[in-house]
Amino acid sequence: MEKQQSLEQCIKSCLECMEACNICYDSCLKEEDLKMMVSCIRLDRECADICALAVKSMQSNSPFVNQICILCAEICEACGNECKNHHHEHCQKCAEACFKCAEECRKFAA
Repeated sequence: MEKQQSLEQCIKSCLECMEACNICYDSCLKEEDLKMMVSCIRLDRECADICALAVKSMQSNSPFVNQICILCAEICEACGNECKNHHHEHCQKCAEACFKCAEECRKFAA
């Protein structure tokens, strides 16, 4: 039962992170200093993609689910660390979602 609850929590965190990254990505494209946002934009894309893959792997009980979730946690952490450097609200919200997702993915994969 505990693994099921962990699975559901991890899926929820991944979906929330994916949404935050997509919002951040779109919002970053509208910022004045686009050059400053390049790393953020790139990591938002990477992170949203790996979150989607992680959700799919958990839902389909992939034999690679643990490795995917561990990689997802690493990418989420990298994205969160980049986003927290920017003072835009969308970046701060994204960083928060990324760190929460990284934590849930590590917990699930443990």
